Amino acid sequence: MNLTLKIWRQTGADDKGGIHTYEVSGISQDMSFLEMLDVLNEQLNELGEEPIAFDSDCREGICGMCSLMINGEAHGPEVTTTCQLHMRSFKDGDTITIEPWRSSAFPVIKDLCVDRSAFDRIIQSGGYISANTGSAPEANSVPVPRDNAVRAFNVATCIGCGACVAACPNGSASLFLGAKITHLGELPQGQPERWSRVVDMSAQHDHEGFGGCTNIGECTAACPKEIPLDVISQLNRDLRTAMKHGH
Repeated sequence: MNLTLKIWRQTGADDKGGIHTYEVSGISQDMSFLEMLDVLNEQLNELGEEPIAFDSDCREGICGMCSLMINGEAHGPEVTTTCQLHMRSFKDGDTITIEPWRSSAFPVIKDLCVDRSAFDRIIQSGGYISANTGSAPEANSVPVPRDNAVRAFNVATCIGCGACVAACPNGSASLFLGAKITHLGELPQGQPERWSRVVDMSAQHDHEGFGGCTNIGECTAACPKEIPLDVISQLNRDLRTAMKHGH
């Protein structure tokens, strides 16, 4: 495959940045999208040019580091992570535009890399259980209804990639926040801090500069782990209850 790549280049958060065009050839349809970028960077190295900075880690769809806007879609045309997107999703001769996440809460570090530490600060503000339980308890020592356990497991699959923010016209992280709130809110261990958790994490979300949710649904459509939109409803219900009782 021969491709034309239009890639965002930016030296840092204070740089204006812009789109640069590259031609890449010899791309196999069996390559992942990141492997295709590796080939381009090898070509740039051979030419003595600065390689393109992009994030990756596990390359197995687990860590969420490989976050890119591809032709205006978070993670590209398939509902998966960028590292699990393969070049068979494109055609020979295609022009592909590649950009970093666009959010004021995710400042560009360099080229396609953005700083997503805002998510870490949201978790640090309350996305945990502070009770000291010692070593891990036996799995069946705390009874949990099956439906609650399944829901908690399903929403805990959120990998914090930020696709929800990138896809949302408002730049909201409500799907990410809702997944974390719902995960702990479904479990008995999460109940003692349930109301303070949702207040503190919601306040940190707003402080980081993320936008508000208007239920457009682009977030869940782009989510590679298919987190359902109803976690935002759970978030809103818990927040209203917490505020009503003065938390």
